[in-house]
Amino acid sequence: MRSAVAAVALALTAVAAPVAHAAEDSPGEWLSRMTNALASLDYEGLFTHSTGTQSETMRIVHCVRDGRSTERLVSLDGSGREIVRTSEEVHLYLPDRQVVLVEPRNDDGSLLRALPKPGPKLDALYTMSLRKGNRMLGREVRILDIQPRDRYRYGYRLWLDEQTAMPLRSEIVDSQGHALEAIHFTQLEVGQAIAASELEPQIDAAGYRWVRHGKRAEQRVAAASWQVRNVPPGFKLVASRLQMVPGQPMPVQHLIFSDGVASVSVFIEPGPAKGPAPPESTRVGSANAFTTQVGGHVVTAVGEVPADTVRDIATSLQPAGSTSPAAAPKAEPRAP
Repeated sequence: MRSAVAAVALALTAVAAPVAHAAEDSPGEWLSRMTNALASLDYEGLFTHSTGTQSETMRIVHCVRDGRSTERLVSLDGSGREIVRTSEEVHLYLPDRQVVLVEPRNDDGSLLRALPKPGPKLDALYTMSLRKGNRMLGREVRILDIQPRDRYRYGYRLWLDEQTAMPLRSEIVDSQGHALEAIHFTQLEVGQAIAASELEPQIDAAGYRWVRHGKRAEQRVAAASWQVRNVPPGFKLVASRLQMVPGQPMPVQHLIFSDGVASVSVFIEPGPAKGPAPPESTRVGSANAFTTQVGGHVVTAVGEVPADTVRDIATSLQPAGSTSPAAAPKAEPRAP
C-alpha cells in the first residue's frame, strides 16, 4: 500500500492566447490568460519532466473540437507508456505490464493541469510577482513567482513567453526557492493543424488486461465515518469514497483534502494482523507521503505539498466516535 499510493503527478503547463501590452499586465492577469486558454488551444511539443536526479522526455498533443479537448501524452524514455484523454475517459497504456487503466474523465482541463488558478483562495494563500527574464527558445519571457504565505504549501515559478503567455518552463519550489520538480519545453508549436491519428494510441493493446475504475469499483461513502481534527490552515475535506487501488484486492477509503489550490489524498485500509508499524515518510520530487496507523487502520496521506502537511493531515484523522486525539509522530522524509 505504501509504495502504491506515493505516485507523482505531472504538473504545471498551460497555453494562452496572444497578449497585448504584456508589460502593463499584472501577475494575476497573466495567470488568468493561461488558465482561460488551457483547454481551448491546439498545441504539440516536447518537454523534459525532472524530479531530483531523475528526468523523462515526454511528447504532448492537445486538440480542441466542439469545445471538448482530447490529448495524448507519450513517454519517450523508459516504459514508453501513453496516456490518452478522450471526451469521456482517460486511458493509461502500460506496455511493461501489458495493462490499460481506464478512468472516467472528470474535468475539461489538460493532463498537465496542476497550475494554480486565479481567485480569492489563491490571493488568500499566495503572493504573486512578475519580473523580466532571459530569452528561452528564442522568445522574450517574463517570470511569474507564486509564493505561499505559510509553510504548508509549495511555491511556483513560471517562465512565460511574452507574446503568448506560454509557460516555457515551470517549477514547483520549496520555501528556500529550490526547484523540487520542473517541466521544461524544448519544442512547442501552438495553433498548428493536428491530424486525428496523432491523438490515437500507438501501442497495440491486443491481449492487454483492461482495468476500469468507475461506478462499480468506486462508491461514495459518508465522510462522517472519520473525524477530522486540526488540519493545516485552508485545507478542508472535499470528497470521500471507496476506491480500488492497484495492488490491493479490496477497495480502500479515499479522502481528498484541498485548499482550493493544492490537494492531498488520504487512503485508509485495515491495519495488518501483525500489529502496528512505525510511521514512515517518503518523498519523490515534490510529492510527499506519510503513513501511520490510527485506530487499527493504516492511513497514508500523499500530495504535492510539504512533508509537514501530509503528516499533519494523516494524524488529524480518527475513527468516528473516538474520544482520544490523534498522535502526531514526527518522521523525516527520505528519498526512495
